[in-house]
Amino acid sequence: MQALFSPASLVTVAGALLSTIGWIGYATGNPNLSLPTIFYGIPILLAGLALKSSELPPAERLSPPERHRVLREQEESAALAKLLADVTRWRYGQKAHLESSLEVLKLWDDDQPPQLLSIEELDCDGRYGLRLSFLTAAVPLERWQTQRQRLGRFFGPGLRAELQPQAAGRLRVELLPAVSTEPSAEPPTKSSLELPAEPSPATSAEPLAEIEASNQPMAEAQTEPFAAASGAEP
Repeated sequence: MQALFSPASLVTVAGALLSTIGWIGYATGNPNLSLPTIFYGIPILLAGLALKSSELPPAERLSPPERHRVLREQEESAALAKLLADVTRWRYGQKAHLESSLEVLKLWDDDQPPQLLSIEELDCDGRYGLRLSFLTAAVPLERWQTQRQRLGRFFGPGLRAELQPQAAGRLRVELLPAVSTEPSAEPPTKSSLELPAEPSPATSAEPLAEIEASNQPMAEAQTEPFAAASGAEP
């Protein structure tokens, strides 16, 4: 049912309809109707048939669009949201979804390339993720496992890939937020919050005693001239 409303199908139907009207106008002797409709109808029909032959349907979307809309619209989810939009629309002239990406990742085979069957949105503890189901075709599972670390980094920063082999040559690839490995900051301990101890009165008195002791010889030296002068008077 979905294929009936693809862009190629609509173009083909429009071209066929115009061509039919043109031939009817030609058969009934109405050149004003037959000439423009045949002139435009046949090229449109041929273009639609050409698109139909190279048509790639969108991957099946397993989760409703509104279920994870808030997570999908977060700034950190932009890369995965773009990936979701790319694989859920009609493509033309390609053998499989993510063709150029799989070629770069060395997960491609020209004769039997991997086919993306479905895609599902995930809620990873308040963060956004995707689960892609592939038919691996001629690409062995060992090659996917070799590229697992690169898969997550390729589709966006801060992502990791998890592989889940399935039966009948199928493979689930989960693109999930990377787990942070940074140690959490420890709260300050009670000892670090304590104020420095105030000096005790005995400790503060010791410098004062030393100052007084240093000033005493100076005071005695100042009083000696006055005493000598007073003793010299008759």
